[in-house]
Amino acid sequence: MSNLEAVRMLAKDLTKTYPRSPRETLGGYVIGARCADKCRAFLLGVNGDYNYWPCSLAGMLFSFTGITPEQFKDVVATGANDEELAAWLKAHSKVQDRTAIIQWNNQMKDLRLSEMPTPVQAYMEDYIAQYVPKHRPVYAYFDVYDLEEKRL
Repeated sequence: MSNLEAVRMLAKDLTKTYPRSPRETLGGYVIGARCADKCRAFLLGVNGDYNYWPCSLAGMLFSFTGITPEQFKDVVATGANDEELAAWLKAHSKVQDRTAIIQWNNQMKDLRLSEMPTPVQAYMEDYIAQYVPKHRPVYAYFDVYDLEEKRL
């Protein structure tokens, strides 16, 4: 089986469904599973309105781990499944301390919009108004995506 066929078997068609929640982990890191979904879809051209890169969520993961978007994409393009990608992410992250990873995961899950850079807050103000149901409050950054994608 070719790498592209392997990617195709693992990929979600993001023109028809949503990527995983940013709360889902891959290799112990939040955002990782969503990033993998978006990257696989991007490689196949079925990413719809979803961007693999640039993406503020992916940027947080890459910044914390020290892994570049290109490195991650290259591994995803081999057809690596979630277990293989998780192992690669763990092995190549600059952060190996489990406690630091848990702390970062919890900070990400609890991150409030008011704690984000001003340009992100401004962007999210319009984004939330357009994509999040009006009757659903946003308490944390990840809520934006879970509400929009009907997980909350």
